Amino acid sequence: QLQAFGGGLVQAGGSLRLSCVASPRRTSAGNAMGWFRQAPGKAREFVATINWSGDTTAYADSVKGRFTISRDNAKNTVYLQMNSLKPEDTAVYYCARGLSAYAGRSTSGYRYWGQGTLVTVSS
Repeated sequence: QLQAFGGGLVQAGGSLRLSCVASPRRTSAGNAMGWFRQAPGKAREFVATINWSGDTTAYADSVKGRFTISRDNAKNTVYLQMNSLKPEDTAVYYCARGLSAYAGRSTSGYRYWGQGTLVTVSS
């Protein structure tokens, strides 16, 4: 399974680093990893994705330039560094394992999902 952690309460303009660890049964070996988020009353939306080798990434326009996705395959972990946070970034953040080496922006490209970690940005 995937376990995401690192969320919390932060003031606007602050930073947080989310981590997502895959268990040996749900290893991310060979697969892309992604981060999605879901705000109250809204649909789950794409945030960022990274391919297996880590040399290809993609971001939602709303976070581009502020968030950075990375991975450490030796640790079976993917990270989301979030800087210059805004109140509109408040959401539950989910990590997910892609179905292939590159999974894209759609939730249909992902199979296993973590339990989510709450990020709250105060104004």
